[in-house]
Amino acid sequence: MALDNLQDLFIDELKDIYNAEKQLTKALPRMAKAASSSQLQRAFEKHLGQTEKHVERLERIFERLEASPRGKKCKGMEGLVEEGKEMMQEDGDGAVIDAALISAAQRVEHYEIAAYGCVRNYANLLGLDWASRLLQQTLDEEEATDELLTQLAEGGINSAALAVGSEEEYEEEM
Repeated sequence: MALDNLQDLFIDELKDIYNAEKQLTKALPRMAKAASSSQLQRAFEKHLGQTEKHVERLERIFERLEASPRGKKCKGMEGLVEEGKEMMQEDGDGAVIDAALISAAQRVEHYEIAAYGCVRNYANLLGLDWASRLLQQTLDEEEATDELLTQLAEGGINSAALAVGSEEEYEEEM
């Protein structure tokens, strides 16, 4: 697809995000299953439901623009999902794996926040206020998920992961 104008770029970026969200609908259930913290499992399950709504919103935008959402693979998300898979395959204490899952998930959220911020701005410039509102709603949800992950990390998961290493070091020193 030639990027001859901002409308072309807007549609191209939407296709990229659409594919990214579709990849996430497959990755989030695996992440929830890999988490040992019930709070983290619930966070991933909640975000799966939101991600399915993100896909629906994008489909509504494509429909109104009379464009197809297909035709682009999000290589950035593919790489982030692959890194998350690698973390899930590691052996280790549940708290440490949970901390790793949060790290992987926050990378995904930051990627999505950047992507949705850009397309929302393009929609504003193109005078597509209806699309901008839908994209802002998703952006707000992505930011809230990132904040929730930070709260889970700082609220005990990272400390639990630290305690695993501290206990072993303490035992070695004795």
